Amino acid sequence: MKMIETTAALAEACATLAKSDFVTIDTEFIRESTFWPELCLIQMASPDLEVLVDPLAKGIDLKPFFELMADASVVKVFHAARQDLEIVYHLGNMLPAPLFDTQVAAMVCGFGDSVSYDQLVSRITGAHIDKSSRFTDWRARPLNDKQLSYALADVTHLRDVYLKLKEQLESEGRTDWVEEEMAILENPQTYDLPPEMAWTRLKLRIKKPIDFAVMQKVAEWRENEARERNQPRRRVLKDDTIYEIAQQHPTEPEALAKLRMIPKGWERSQPAAGLLEAVKTALAIPKADLPRLPRQPHMPEGAAAAAELLKVLLKIVAEQNKVAARVIASSDDLDKIAAEGENADVEAMKGWRRKLYGEPALRLLNGDVALRFVDKKVEMIEV
Repeated sequence: MKMIETTAALAEACATLAKSDFVTIDTEFIRESTFWPELCLIQMASPDLEVLVDPLAKGIDLKPFFELMADASVVKVFHAARQDLEIVYHLGNMLPAPLFDTQVAAMVCGFGDSVSYDQLVSRITGAHIDKSSRFTDWRARPLNDKQLSYALADVTHLRDVYLKLKEQLESEGRTDWVEEEMAILENPQTYDLPPEMAWTRLKLRIKKPIDFAVMQKVAEWRENEARERNQPRRRVLKDDTIYEIAQQHPTEPEALAKLRMIPKGWERSQPAAGLLEAVKTALAIPKADLPRLPRQPHMPEGAAAAAELLKVLLKIVAEQNKVAARVIASSDDLDKIAAEGENADVEAMKGWRRKLYGEPALRLLNGDVALRFVDKKVEMIEV
């Protein structure tokens, strides 16, 4: 089994793949020691061709691959696409479109929450995937036939999975349900969070606006530092260290050295100087301009109990329609619907979700329907 290692061979393969209505794609990568994932292998398949591409091959240009990803006449099929798309976006400054994620489609088709690829393949095709090569060091060369066969199976079985899910979506009139989810994956903002918004990755464990300002600036500093050094965020500064700095406000190396989470001697390093400048920048913000702490919306009296009923209703609707509950509504959606009713600005109150769940939820809150337990199951009845 041979990999494509030249630009000319890649261009020829991509030209052939572009003649198909769809192409299944997967990537193998390493990211444990880097900020950006290191692409190590590309697998692609159409009904008539299966290829493995070595992006580490000397002199290879991936331009033909990115051109195929941008070809609007070919549907790009992934399973659990987000990390693969992040790689394509980072290396090619573009996102594949049109897109089909079989994990999302499977949730809409009743295969449960976040079904794994091997589970989906087994349930749809009956095939068993040998996972013994899953933890391969994909940077190593040469890769043996067993490793390459494992990698190729990630796209060959995906052809049958895609066709089955596509057929089911069309027969049940749910194709547009998946298309709404694909719009999120096709949005560049999904993969390019501005450094000044890096604080949104953290849990909000602070209570003062000044602490919040420090946390924001330090998180922004860490994001820029991690990108520049191409190191994971945790290697630059752990989350717990950011919380400690946000509460203690160190502005000098001596104060930084006293913090429990700071390694001995690090306070005198060049990165530490940048961190301290970030803290000083936050502390210099006028009190009137300090950022406001995000607050959970106030829950009116009875809203908490209403949210619990909405959770039960969500389970009923999900089971009846064979759709994963998480695709329909999140816990935050339920809290907002319980508190704000018709005025809740959440996805569960829009499009197909509103018809499937939002409208029954409003009827439940308005007392037009009720829930009852009968014959070992909960059902909704008219009042």
